[in-house]
Amino acid sequence: MKKLRILLADDHGLVRRGARTILQAQQDWKVVGEAANGREALEKAVKLKPDVLVADISMPELDGIEVTRQIRESLPEIKVLVLTMHESEHMVRRALQSGANGYLLKSDIVEYLPKAVKAIAENKRFLTPKICEIVLQSFLNAGNKPEEEKTGRLTPRELEIIRLLAQGQSNKELSAQLGITVRTVETHRSKIMLKLGLHSLAELIHYAMRNEIILLKAAN
Repeated sequence: MKKLRILLADDHGLVRRGARTILQAQQDWKVVGEAANGREALEKAVKLKPDVLVADISMPELDGIEVTRQIRESLPEIKVLVLTMHESEHMVRRALQSGANGYLLKSDIVEYLPKAVKAIAENKRFLTPKICEIVLQSFLNAGNKPEEEKTGRLTPRELEIIRLLAQGQSNKELSAQLGITVRTVETHRSKIMLKLGLHSLAELIHYAMRNEIILLKAAN
């Protein structure tokens, strides 16, 4: 039987070691590599081509949401399990919209990590009971969160541009990082402001923080 090959991506070495110990205790499973930031996770995914990527949301350079989105575009055969401390419905929705196959809280690693990896390796979705409850509650409360509804209308590219702008990058820096022209960045920026009803970069930063589009490192 073919070994299940897994790549771990988390900027905390302790989390990676704990996850590796749990995963390699499973028969025919192998952790083929580790990454300490999002950029490294993408590079190793391309090089190692694992069956499953377990990726933290709050990583330096590229966060887990953007890593997932790029994996879906370039390496769709890799299953992605998002690992995080965030119990926010908005974060769950962003992760799933980016293409994640599962969402696991770090507090549930010991109990659910092997079950989650097994499920997504078998082409199933995986959410723990706690996350299912959060998603269900959000569904029941639908229509009462106009700001989140606005965010839901943003494209993955627009969300990435908001994140980078909120981190202080200029239009020129965005152009270089995303491989698009400065004029295209400006067009995206104008459309984002129009969609969200915002009028300044300061308002955009506050919006990004309220909706967890950018994550404070202390919350990781």
